[in-house]
Amino acid sequence: MKRPTLIAGGLVAALVALGAVAGAFVLTPEIAPIDPNRQARLDPELVQKGASLAAFGDCNTCHTAPDGQAFAGGLRMPTPFGAIYSTNITPDPETGIGRWSKEAFRRAMREGVDREGRYLYPAFPYDHFTLVSDADDDALYAFLMTRKPAHATAPVNGLPFPLNQRPLLLGWNLLFLKRGPFKPDPAHDDLWNRGAYLVEGIGHCGACHSPRNMFGAEKRNEAFAGGEAEGWRAFPINASSPAPIPWDADTLYGYLRQGSHGLHGVAGGPMAPVADNLASVPDLDVRAIAVYVASLMGEPAQERREQGERLAAVAKPFGPGGKPQSGGSQAAPPQAAGGVGAAIYGGACASCHESGRPVPYGGIDLALSTVINGENPRNLLNILLAGLPAADDVRAPIMPAFGAILTDAQIGALTSYLRSKFTTKPAWSDIRAQLREARDDRADANLSWDARQISATSH
Repeated sequence: MKRPTLIAGGLVAALVALGAVAGAFVLTPEIAPIDPNRQARLDPELVQKGASLAAFGDCNTCHTAPDGQAFAGGLRMPTPFGAIYSTNITPDPETGIGRWSKEAFRRAMREGVDREGRYLYPAFPYDHFTLVSDADDDALYAFLMTRKPAHATAPVNGLPFPLNQRPLLLGWNLLFLKRGPFKPDPAHDDLWNRGAYLVEGIGHCGACHSPRNMFGAEKRNEAFAGGEAEGWRAFPINASSPAPIPWDADTLYGYLRQGSHGLHGVAGGPMAPVADNLASVPDLDVRAIAVYVASLMGEPAQERREQGERLAAVAKPFGPGGKPQSGGSQAAPPQAAGGVGAAIYGGACASCHESGRPVPYGGIDLALSTVINGENPRNLLNILLAGLPAADDVRAPIMPAFGAILTDAQIGALTSYLRSKFTTKPAWSDIRAQLREARDDRADANLSWDARQISATSH
C-alpha cells in the first residue's frame, strides 16, 4: 500500500463545497431503533441463504480483527487517505447492529448511511451493494442478526481533516454512487446473469480489481482493469489479464472452488479469504461467477491462445488443473549460472517449482506465473518475504518465508533473475523501492515473518 496521502487540495475543496451545498438541502434522518429483545424468530432457511451471501461478500474478512470475534469489527484497513477501521456488525445492541431494523440495514447497504443517519466511508462497498435485491438484503440481515453478539467498539479512524468529516461523503455519493437495482441482460442466459449479479453486487469484485480516481472511486470506464488492495496488485480480470495461459470458465471455476489451479497459481493475499469463503457456497453460483468473469476476459486472440497451448504442453503444473504427478523425489536443482539470483533459485526454489509434484509440496511452474508476468514486482516480493504458510485443514501449496533469511540485495537479485528467466517481459526497474515499501507495510502492520499470513495473489 502506498504511503497515506491527502487528495489534491483543489479536489478536496470541490468535494467539501459539493457536500456543503447538498447538505443544505438534504437531511438524512435517524431510523427508529428496534427492541432487540422483541425480534421475531428468523427463518433458518433465510439465515442459511444469508450465510452464503455473507460468504460471497467476504463480510467476515473485513469485519473481523486479528484474534477478534467474527463480525465484531476493528480490522485496520489502510487506504491512500489514512486508516479506516471496520465496524461491529454483530447484533450487540450498544456497539453493533442489534437495534437496527431491516429498513436501516437496507439503507446502509444501498446509500452508505447508518441507522443514526451518519454517512459511511466507501471502504464499505455500498456502491456495489446498491445492486443487491430486497430479498437478499433481508437474508443477509437475518444471518447477521443471528450471530453471537460482541460488545466491541472500533478504534477511531486515522483520517486527517477534512476527510474525517462524514458529511463530506454526501458529495462523494452525489458524484459516484449509481443506484441499483441489478437489471438482468436479456442478451445473456440465466447463468451469466446470476454471475453478473454476484460479481457486480454482493461480491464487489471491482472494488479490488478496478483502478480508482483521486477521490477513491472506481473508474467505471476501466472496470476490472486491475487495482490495488492492501499492498497487493489485484490483476486485471478483463481482456488485459497478464496470465501467460488465457483463463476460461473452467479454469476460473477450478481456481475459485479450490483456491489454486495448476496452470495459474495460488489464491492468496486479499484473494485467499475470498477463495476460502467460496468453498462454502453453492457450486452452481461459483460456476456462474466463472462464466461471467470469463466473458469479461473475452476470447483470446489466436496468437495468444496458441502461445498458451504451447506453454501448457511443456509446463509442469501442480495440483488442481495440473497433470497427475508422482510424489517421488525432488527435482535436482539446476546448475547455478547467472549470478546470485540464479544461485538462490537453484538452491532454494527449483526443487519445488520444477518438480511437478502435487500440493502441498509442489510449486507452480514459474513460466505459468501471472505474478512474474505482472507489470510490477510487488506481489512477487510479498510472496518472497512472507511465504505461503501451511493453512489449517486445507491441502494448499506451502512455501517458506525468506524475509528474515535473505538480504534486500539477495531478494532483489532473485526477483530480477525470475523475471528474466521465466518471461519475455522487460526487466522491472523499481524493485528496490517496491521492496522497501513491502517491508515498511509489514512493519506498520506488526507482522512477523513467521506469522500465519496467507500471502500470494497469483490469479
